[in-house]
Amino acid sequence: MKTTLTRRAVLAGAAGTTIMVRRGQAADYKFSQYHNQTTSGPLHKNIVAMWDAIRTETNGRVEATVFPENNKLVAGDPAALKLLISGEIQFFTLMGGIIGTVVPVAEAQQVPFAFKSSPEAHKAIDGALGAYVGEEMAAKGMHLFPVAGFDNGMREVTTVTRPVVKPDDLAGVKIRVPPGQMIFDTFQAFGAEPVTTPANLIYDAIKTGKVGAQENPLVVLDGFKIYEVVKYVSMTNHSWSGFNQMAHLPTWNSLPDDIKAVITRNVAKFVRQQRDEQGKLNASLRDTFAARGLVFNEVDQAPFRARLSGVYASWKEKLGTKCWGLLEAQVGKLG
Repeated sequence: MKTTLTRRAVLAGAAGTTIMVRRGQAADYKFSQYHNQTTSGPLHKNIVAMWDAIRTETNGRVEATVFPENNKLVAGDPAALKLLISGEIQFFTLMGGIIGTVVPVAEAQQVPFAFKSSPEAHKAIDGALGAYVGEEMAAKGMHLFPVAGFDNGMREVTTVTRPVVKPDDLAGVKIRVPPGQMIFDTFQAFGAEPVTTPANLIYDAIKTGKVGAQENPLVVLDGFKIYEVVKYVSMTNHSWSGFNQMAHLPTWNSLPDDIKAVITRNVAKFVRQQRDEQGKLNASLRDTFAARGLVFNEVDQAPFRARLSGVYASWKEKLGTKCWGLLEAQVGKLG
């Protein structure tokens, strides 16, 4: 059996990074892999290395083209998610909040102030909580790998005109957030006005005044050069986010067991490697940005958490008793 790229993916191939196969011999399986980050960061580099390792270990039977920034899709992540579900692309990394627009329990990854650190989040998503989310995703046509969560990091608020010290500092502020209802609910509880744009349009949204703030790990500020258009970095650590490696389920189910084993093993290997690299880069960037003139401040989370009782109650009901229980088993009682 041969799995081939769609006409759309073939026509767009020049924008991606192709992992080449045996000289003079076509691959048995051809895939496209999307992600929303730039080529400069640990995510892209590790995904490319992952598919290169898979090509080597399968003796060239597998070929993949990696498309950074979701191949510049105008609608960004939501559009790419639709392509994955339809099978027009076969592999995709995406944060849980956006997966949650199709599989609500995936929003558990974004619960505000649930995870104190990236390693704590990794433990949860590699365990029973992640397995449960994967079961729910399968019902919607997506395969979630057992160790799937490439790291993005703890999310911080960055602003143009003033630092964020207390929730009222966000009142009336238009802040760019990714798609996903939980993060909208969270910032609305602080009095902000959430606005969504694709990641590669955050810079323009801030520069043109469409928004006055955004929230992301420091690595994202670096990759998309957002540090050029913001002044203040408030270390809210309000949620963790990662990039869940997924496959189109019918495509995945059609693969031979030996190919599945090679892909699964290498996904886990490069997820763990990228987590380490991403963590070190996030940690180092504070000094880098401070040297460029950005102003950092620590944030007391307690006043922010106090505004979220309604958000916690609502999302406990939406996610369900089982999902919420699995989350609290990792992080303690919420709300």
